[in-house]
Amino acid sequence: MQCSPAQLSERLGRGLAPVYLVHGDEPLQLRESLDAVRSHAKAAGYAERLALDVERGFDWNRLRQELGSLSLFAARRLIEVRLPGGKPGDDGARVLRESVASPVDDVVLLVSTGKLDARVLRSAWVKALDAAGVTVQARQVERRRLPAWIRRRAGERGVRLSGDGAALLADRVEGNLLACAQEVDKLALLFPGQTVSAEAVQSAVFDSARYSLFALTDSALEGDATRSLRILRGLRAEGTEPPLVVWALARELRLLSRVVHGLAQGEKLGALLSRNGVWESRKKRVTDAVRRHPPHVPRRLLGELCRIDRVIKGHARGEPWNELERLVLALAGVRFAASGDKGYA
Repeated sequence: MQCSPAQLSERLGRGLAPVYLVHGDEPLQLRESLDAVRSHAKAAGYAERLALDVERGFDWNRLRQELGSLSLFAARRLIEVRLPGGKPGDDGARVLRESVASPVDDVVLLVSTGKLDARVLRSAWVKALDAAGVTVQARQVERRRLPAWIRRRAGERGVRLSGDGAALLADRVEGNLLACAQEVDKLALLFPGQTVSAEAVQSAVFDSARYSLFALTDSALEGDATRSLRILRGLRAEGTEPPLVVWALARELRLLSRVVHGLAQGEKLGALLSRNGVWESRKKRVTDAVRRHPPHVPRRLLGELCRIDRVIKGHARGEPWNELERLVLALAGVRFAASGDKGYA
């Protein structure tokens, strides 16, 4: 039976299955799904837990023996099979099929692995485990679904996030659910039982260095060249590494490039902003930036940023911070020629 991480708790509440297969490439949901099965098993009296790590040369007869032996210490056992590579081999696949074909009373089998490709998902051993129990896939949350995921998680922890607050957090964590979960937990401690706005999220969650990076890009998008330059120089004085600034600027320039390209294809600006995950309170500054620059500028600036990245890595001549200052000013709308008489605008 297929089950999402969000559905697992409710499914466990209806009783333990004889076998669970938990797989995927999203660390937070993978870990929490495994913890949920362990917790419910312990509460149900499965007091003994045995973990088998499948490494090169692993003897699958060990699992056979454990399933066929009585515990000396507890009537019920949870046996975990950790299969990091997701490929048990012929022997392992056979043992896993046998184990669920004749399940052992008072034993729950928990098999965990990383992301399984389509071929492995069609294999006989995966189908056998799924038919006998519950399969949980811990996959990355799509960007468009992330704000809803954040609001649901916040609600589970007793705090409400506004739509813009959830969108801001989704925008800042870049899909890193582990970092996102930590930020939500922090908000729950700071604002128990309250509704949290985007402004409160921005002031309460992010450390000063990260906040300044986003303040830099927001200021440049707004066309405030003086403030942008002041923030950039402040980042330099605080010891921020140039690659972090490149990352933040590249993120915004890629967004502007996608929006400009969509407009050239005849799409509506509002639809483009929504599809690219621009939250409501940022729409005006992104719109202003798009309207401020000729259509070719975002892509040209992105190309210049690639050159600056090469400068940082020592593959091109130049001084990184001076180059970044020129690019930030150009993004803010300052018109001047770049080195080599190549204009940014």
